[in-house]
Amino acid sequence: MNKIIFKPCIIGLGYVGLPILLNLSKRYDTIGYDNNQNRIKKLSKGEDFFNEFKKKELIDKSVKYTNSLETIKNYNLFIVTVPTPILKNKKPDLKHLKDVCSNLSKIIKKNDIIIFESTVYPGLTNDYCVPLLQKKNSWKEGLDFFVGYSPERVNPGDKNHDLNKINKILAYPYSYLKKELIKLYSLISKKIIFSENIKEAEAAKVIENIQRDVNIGLINEIYLVCKKLKLDFNNVIDLASTKWNFLRFSPGLVGGHCLPVDPYYLAYISKKNNFKTKITLAGRSINDAMAKTIKNGIIYEIRKNDSLLKYSDKNENNGNVANFFDTWDIDTQMFIMDLKNFLNK
Repeated sequence: MNKIIFKPCIIGLGYVGLPILLNLSKRYDTIGYDNNQNRIKKLSKGEDFFNEFKKKELIDKSVKYTNSLETIKNYNLFIVTVPTPILKNKKPDLKHLKDVCSNLSKIIKKNDIIIFESTVYPGLTNDYCVPLLQKKNSWKEGLDFFVGYSPERVNPGDKNHDLNKINKILAYPYSYLKKELIKLYSLISKKIIFSENIKEAEAAKVIENIQRDVNIGLINEIYLVCKKLKLDFNNVIDLASTKWNFLRFSPGLVGGHCLPVDPYYLAYISKKNNFKTKITLAGRSINDAMAKTIKNGIIYEIRKNDSLLKYSDKNENNGNVANFFDTWDIDTQMFIMDLKNFLNK
């Protein structure tokens, strides 16, 4: 049997897919695909609006970009890193995954491998993605092509936890090219945690973020209680932290692309299976409300301090202070807009 050489194609070149592309391009014939033509043009010129990478890294001759399905059909390992947000009704928004799977079903070949990295609820890869992948061909997953799951753990802007410094889960239930796949993923992250169970890996992804969301929700509520009782929150936490098993968290916004979303994904599939979660969504209302609390606090301090108001008046881009905030999710964007509107009055 001829040795199979991976030709990876990274689908979705946002803050998850781009670092994978740059890593794998050093060792494999790799291409990055994104259906956003403007994104492809910018990256080809060495421009990344996330500002995570230098121009010379983006325009290296080993790095290739395309928005053409025809171009990627000769590749044999597809790593899918598209967004999975929520709808206004808080249900999963799977339109990007649906589009990718529908397109891949037109071009996948025998023995191709597809690895999903997008945040999903347990069971979605096999129950939702696989049927779409099989829809426009005669292939059977597990026999003709193979699917795995490796949940992303990207934390944009956090240089202490770059992709190559963290542990990464890889779930792949087949023996076909298993060792080669682990070797490839070892080039992406510090340590690969292997599992044969895709559904368990999907569950692990959402709960690692839900745990943090709930803990921050609790500490946000404690902060508000301390404020009402006229207690010094920091002193209270310092005292509580002297107990050996107290977990210390800081109050504030819960932003990012996963933390505000993942609880709704797990709650959704739980309800589908006749179980109503009670704690999973407990942090959501209090964490969402913190944006208004912090915004009002900032406005109060600005009104108290004339020099801050004068600074905002002189600044030709009023509200640039908001650029320091994480803008990965719609709630944070609304928070920034409210601040800018105040500064522009």
